[in-house]
Amino acid sequence: MPASRTTIETASQPECWQRAADLAPAEAGKLPRDGERVAVIGCGTSWFMAQSYAALRESGGHGETDAFAASEFPFGRAYDRVLAITRSGTTTEVLRASERLRTAGVPVTAITADPRTPVMEHADEVVVLDFADEESVVQTRFATTALALLRAHLGQDLTAAVADTRTALAQELPAEIVGAEQFTFLGTGWTYGLAQEAALKMREAAGAWTESYPAMEYRHGPISITGPGRVTWAFGPLPEGLAADVAGVGGRLEAGSAAPADGGTGTAALDPLADLVRVQRLAVAIAENKGYDPDRPRNLTRSVVLS
Repeated sequence: MPASRTTIETASQPECWQRAADLAPAEAGKLPRDGERVAVIGCGTSWFMAQSYAALRESGGHGETDAFAASEFPFGRAYDRVLAITRSGTTTEVLRASERLRTAGVPVTAITADPRTPVMEHADEVVVLDFADEESVVQTRFATTALALLRAHLGQDLTAAVADTRTALAQELPAEIVGAEQFTFLGTGWTYGLAQEAALKMREAAGAWTESYPAMEYRHGPISITGPGRVTWAFGPLPEGLAADVAGVGGRLEAGSAAPADGGTGTAALDPLADLVRVQRLAVAIAENKGYDPDRPRNLTRSVVLS
C-alpha cells in the first residue's frame, strides 16, 4: 500500500523547517517589527499556529500580540499590523478580514503557500512558503513551517528543533497509544496552541475522540474522563503533580517534550513542535487502522470558500 500524501508531507518537515529558518532574514521586513502591537488571524490549524506565535512573541518581549479566529476579529481594537496565516490563500473569513483592515489603513501581512491566490491582492505584504504547500486536505507541514519561520524571526535557533523532528519521525509509536480510545492534549503558554492543533489533527484525519486544554485546567474537570485505555498528552513542561494525577486514575501520560526530570516520558525532551509531528503520525496510523483515507477527511475541503 503506497504511503499517503499526509505521511509523505509529514516526513518532509525537517527540510521545510530548515528552509524557513534560512528564509527568515530575507523576509524580516514583511513580518512584525519589535514593539508593534500585532494581531494574528487564521482559521482552523492556522488559528492554532497563530495562538502559539502570539504567546511566543509577547512572552519574548517583542510586543503585545493577540490571536483570533478570522471570523471573530475585534475590529474595534487598534493594531499596528495584522498577520494572516492562510495555506490556500482563499479562505473567505481571512480575505474578508484582510480587506476590511486594509480599508481602515491597518497593514496586513499574509503567510501563504500559493502565490496564485486572492490573498496576494488582499494583503500589503506576502510571505510565500510554496515549498511547504500540500496536496492533502489535512494540514501538516505548511502550518509547522509557518510557525518555524516565525520562531526564527523572533531570534530562535531552530537547529535542535529540526534534529528533534527527525527523531520524532523515526520513533516507533507505542501500540498502547495507537489503540487508545480517547486523547486529552495539554499545553502551557505557546504550547497550548500546539495542544489545540494536536486535537484537531486527530479529529480531522482519524475521527478520534480528542479534547484540548491549558495544562493547569486539566484538574478542573477534564481529568474525570481519564482512565485505562485513554491518553493524556502534554506539550512542554508538566505542572507539578500532573504525572501523578494521570497515573492515579489509570491513564497513560505522553510527555515527550518535557524533560525526564520533570515527568517527561522520553529519554530527552523533544522540541514541542517536533512532538506535534508524532501526533500527526499517530493520526495517520489510527485513520489507516480504521480504514479511513487520511488525505481526504470526511466533510472537509482544502479551503472553506463561502458564497
